[in-house]
Amino acid sequence: MSTPADLAAAALDGERLWARLMALARVGATPRGGVNRQAFSPGDAEARRLLVDWGSTLGLRPFGDRIGNLFLRREGRDPGAPAVLAGSHLDSQPKGGKFDGAYGVLAALAAVEALDSAGVSTRRAIEVVAWSNEEGSRFQPGTMGSGVFTGTMQLADLLAVTDSAGVTVETALAQTLSAVPAVALRDDAPLPAAYVEAHIEQGPVLERAGLPVGVVSGTQGLRWFQVEVAGEAAHAGTTPQRLRRDALKAAAALVTDLDRLLADADDVVRFTVGRFEVEPNSPSTIPDRVLFSIDLRHRDAAALEHLTATIEATCGGAHRGCEVSLSRTEDVAPTTFDPGVTDVIRRACAALGLAHGELLSGAGHDAMLLARVCPSGMIFVPGKGGISHNETEEASPEHLAAGARVLTRALVELAEA
Repeated sequence: MSTPADLAAAALDGERLWARLMALARVGATPRGGVNRQAFSPGDAEARRLLVDWGSTLGLRPFGDRIGNLFLRREGRDPGAPAVLAGSHLDSQPKGGKFDGAYGVLAALAAVEALDSAGVSTRRAIEVVAWSNEEGSRFQPGTMGSGVFTGTMQLADLLAVTDSAGVTVETALAQTLSAVPAVALRDDAPLPAAYVEAHIEQGPVLERAGLPVGVVSGTQGLRWFQVEVAGEAAHAGTTPQRLRRDALKAAAALVTDLDRLLADADDVVRFTVGRFEVEPNSPSTIPDRVLFSIDLRHRDAAALEHLTATIEATCGGAHRGCEVSLSRTEDVAPTTFDPGVTDVIRRACAALGLAHGELLSGAGHDAMLLARVCPSGMIFVPGKGGISHNETEEASPEHLAAGARVLTRALVELAEA
């Protein structure tokens, strides 16, 4: 005899999930097939309006909070019980893919729609959530929405953060919230009973293993730094090399040194310099100021501390006649997801006859912050070539539907607990 979870998973409409993903991908679409939908931009606001419209057709009540997180609530039989949350984010990298984040939000929407189609009720409410500024591409740090929601970041500390054009979070957020009408503010919701996030893997493991689904055990630790190198502007044609305080050459040497010092034979360390800003950025002027970012990741907390100490020692004081200063902009410890939630996801895979892999996420996700306040877990599906944060990011409709069915079964079990 079929259980409610069986009925709901069978009712999931993979074609509708794909159609919504393609519709959302048109918001902020880039010429190469990706999206540029950075946090608190007009594209972000348009994506939110689209999500609210889809939710309203399903009878989901929209709520928001003061950092701009968006919740769509499907009521449960017990209105006093804390809800189960599922979702991800709608914002993207400047040249991002159309599945990163968006899939998790729309898979959750497809799951609650499947429950309706199958006539399945749950004891707990289920809320589809789109977290604000997960990517951190326009405003740093990332995971602002889940950070404020979980109390690991303070809203007052974030509102004055500016983007490269000098626009503050406070201004951009207000514009975004005003562009999404009929969403009630809700700042007093209890912490959720559980949280599940579906996501493309953003790596090659599942595809190479020929597996349709991954059960995620946790995430790597993450630290972001900003390095400022201060030199002296001078004429490129008249200043002797020995008298120069060239900020760009000093910064390039620092990056080269760090790349050598942080390398490991096992290729476990993840060290990335993704942003480089040069001033005055003139062909005939010696650069006097350089800002660059460091993204450091490792699965082990002790190793992360050791690597951080290496960065601090290398980027402290003077370098090639220039002053160097280092600031830490984000710090997230390695995360282990709740064994109970990961067991629920494994059972869902087994019930659906889906082979699955077990893996650690190399990327950061909102789930790593939710894990600090409630039982949390993640479901991965393969991406073509493991490519992500790239306009060519791709995933198959079949894998996306499979992950959404696993999510649906997991949500039924968690929301009945």
